Amino acid sequence: MMKMERIDRVLQAMQERGLTQMIVCDPQSIDYLTGVYVEPFERLFALYLRTDGRHLFFLNKLFTVPETPIEQVWFTDTDDAIGQVAERMQPGVPLGIDKEWPARFLLPLMERLPGTPCRLASDCVDSVRGCKDPAEQELMRMNSRLNDEVMGRAAAFIRQGMTEREVADYLLAQYRDLGCEGPSFSPIVSFGANAADPHHMPDDTRLQAGDCIVLDIGGKKAGYCSDMTRTYFCRTVSDKHAAIHDLVRRANEAAEALVRPGVPLCELDKAARDLIAAAGYGEYFTHRLGHFIGRTEHEQGDVSSANTTPAREGMIFSIEPGVYLPGEMGVRVEDLVLVTADGCEVLNRADKHCRVIG
Repeated sequence: MMKMERIDRVLQAMQERGLTQMIVCDPQSIDYLTGVYVEPFERLFALYLRTDGRHLFFLNKLFTVPETPIEQVWFTDTDDAIGQVAERMQPGVPLGIDKEWPARFLLPLMERLPGTPCRLASDCVDSVRGCKDPAEQELMRMNSRLNDEVMGRAAAFIRQGMTEREVADYLLAQYRDLGCEGPSFSPIVSFGANAADPHHMPDDTRLQAGDCIVLDIGGKKAGYCSDMTRTYFCRTVSDKHAAIHDLVRRANEAAEALVRPGVPLCELDKAARDLIAAAGYGEYFTHRLGHFIGRTEHEQGDVSSANTTPAREGMIFSIEPGVYLPGEMGVRVEDLVLVTADGCEVLNRADKHCRVIG
């Protein structure tokens, strides 16, 4: 279904950047704007937006798409698709280009339009996608509730002696059971020293008493994603590891307490990072504080020391500080937060205090 309000916001962003024309090719962005989803694989698929409203779809005849108010330009695998695109552009006028458009299409188009400057303009769409409307917010709440349920089931399921793969397989089955389209990303299940790698993929490591258990999981339902991390311990936890967990949880909560419209995203990162650094673990917090999320698990935008963008109402992003001790263990505590008019709503409810399970 066409989302004219969303398209109008993109057109406004284009005007603010001095653009009158733009090519959008990210299938998720096109679906977000038009309700048309195509997985093009190696074929050209593009939505051409113009501030005068003369939009076009460029479509391969192998695609099946619904009728829309946007004029459709069709081609086959043997047609000169780039030529069809080039002849419909405004020559000599700056052309916005989606960050996802492959060089195999962009470079030939630039050769056909030598006097037309091409500018990276993904932010015209990404900034709109970054602020979720009420319907999207409710879908994100629903997905986070489902993720809370899966986390609770996993904490009750895990036992000493299980392998990481066994737990990952269990998690995938829970998303299917709850009616999800699938996971929003491959679940991260890390035991003991494996958890020192923030992106460790499950293997045949068996859970032992005293191990930390990092579960970074998310599901996708109705086209939107969830994401959450909790860290548990198997049967027992040392004072040192419990203190690290408490530190990371407090860093998570300190950043969340600052979230409100107008606060630069880098300040959220700083709040969590300063707390961890003051405890002597600064060098072991090795990644940014968070990322944006919605139709995909990582959308454009992050919560990092380099991003001075102010938080805006409707943004949804993760807050996920961590401490990773090579060869020993790791702890990460992650929630999704929705920026509200006067603060934030934490979308996850699963207990994030230090817990012993298994």
